Amino acid sequence: MSSKERIYLFDTTLRDGQQTPGIDFSVEDKIAIAGLLDQFGMDYVEGGYPGANPTDTAFFSEKRTGRSAFVAFGMTKRAGVSASNDPGLAALVQSKSDAICFVAKSWDYHVRLALGATNGENLDAIGASVEAARAADKEAMVDCEHFFDGYKANPDYALACAKAAYEAGSRWVVLCDTNGGTQPGEIRDIVTAVIAAGIPGSHLGIHAHDDTGQAVANSLAAVEAGVRQIQGTLNGIGERCGNANLITLIPTLMLKPAYAERFETGISRESLADISRLSHAFDELLNRAPNNQAPYVGASAFATKAGIHASAILKEPETYEHVRPEAVGNTRRVMVSDQGGKSNFIAELKRRGIKVDKADPRLDTLIALVKEREAIGYAYEGADASFELLARRTLGSVPEFFKVDSFRCMVERRFDAMGNLKTVSEAVVRVTVDGQTLLSVAEGHGPVNALDIALRKDLGKYQSEIADLTLADYKVRILNGGTEAVTRVLIESQDITGARWWTVGVSDNIIDASFQALMDSIVYKLVKNRERTGLAAV
Repeated sequence: MSSKERIYLFDTTLRDGQQTPGIDFSVEDKIAIAGLLDQFGMDYVEGGYPGANPTDTAFFSEKRTGRSAFVAFGMTKRAGVSASNDPGLAALVQSKSDAICFVAKSWDYHVRLALGATNGENLDAIGASVEAARAADKEAMVDCEHFFDGYKANPDYALACAKAAYEAGSRWVVLCDTNGGTQPGEIRDIVTAVIAAGIPGSHLGIHAHDDTGQAVANSLAAVEAGVRQIQGTLNGIGERCGNANLITLIPTLMLKPAYAERFETGISRESLADISRLSHAFDELLNRAPNNQAPYVGASAFATKAGIHASAILKEPETYEHVRPEAVGNTRRVMVSDQGGKSNFIAELKRRGIKVDKADPRLDTLIALVKEREAIGYAYEGADASFELLARRTLGSVPEFFKVDSFRCMVERRFDAMGNLKTVSEAVVRVTVDGQTLLSVAEGHGPVNALDIALRKDLGKYQSEIADLTLADYKVRILNGGTEAVTRVLIESQDITGARWWTVGVSDNIIDASFQALMDSIVYKLVKNRERTGLAAV
């Protein structure tokens, strides 16, 4: 039996995370995300506020089974109304949830201003709501809203609110830094005071917001002081600056000796190795590009650019890595750029299955070519696929799957038949595949989109291979001033396997730069298809 203390993980992505501007989950979204969280091994998944909106009500209309406990969120009963006659409380009790998390005011200023109730009425509402949840055979917990600000303003009353929840039988009393302004030292001191007042840490949780960029630090400070439940969200989404990021907190708890030697979570090592995929899958569902610099799971989390660092990593990875990237499902990247030496290039080529001797003159040619091209605007450290294609062409060869004979883009602003002014973009692409000339025409939302559609419209025998290719992101950067400016285009692509890759194009013509990146994306996809399936080169 383990002697470590258990830390319970509470995910509020579907409730508090939905407060993020621009995010609005459908019922289908919530079911899909809940499935990911349950499979990963979260202890609690907060699904929303039944009775407050149709989506959350529908989510809790069916009993959900799995490893996670599914939690309904809502207010404590209103002052002046009995628990049995409060419609909001009834919606929570009648929902098909495993647990109920009540939000309760714990700052007397808010009790007076927001609830229009007396301090005593608020305490009664907390106790009666917890008792009602327990009577319905649901696990009860209470989020003490604005607890830290309330404690700093009136410690006796904030503690009274927390005690009312605990004494009524709440499994968890969660201390919330709702405004996100409390500092780690304050968190540690106040949690210590709460435990000293009679609420054991085994019944305390922390809910931190990131308004000073310290939600993760505040959550860890609370754990060090004694709390044993952490609330947070996937990738730290949430209102304003977001919530504590569970994707960062979980590896820290499990891999850093300061925590791993004392605590354990319900997440297995196998699930931890899947955390990068979970983070990226969630971003994909949100239709946004992953944060490359996200701790543990970002594409740059284990990337090294400086030549001396790369040389050391080749000898001993621990010199510049605080944990093994494989532990969190990530990979080591030794980036190539005009700052890199041979060690960077050899390491990156080896990772891609390209063997080259340090004395091979073609390696010097590749290094010189990369530095020359980066001097005019290419950025291979952010375009891994374009680098691999350049390396393969320099050190060996890349099949000529097809040849683009010409392309043309047209942008026309005109009135349509209804008299509405509209701008139409059209592209024509002529390619040769196995000696056969193919001509494709397409309209799109702008010239680049039209060109992309036309290029991928008909590639003959390769068409079925690129059917699952989609563009995930498109970035343009102007490298110098004026209308004649040199432009760099970065394109992120993905396919049905979940693979993502980046390609780059540079030109004084934005369409030409885009076309270069589009071409590299397709060729890279065809090359990788052959590596994966063993198809013939052409």
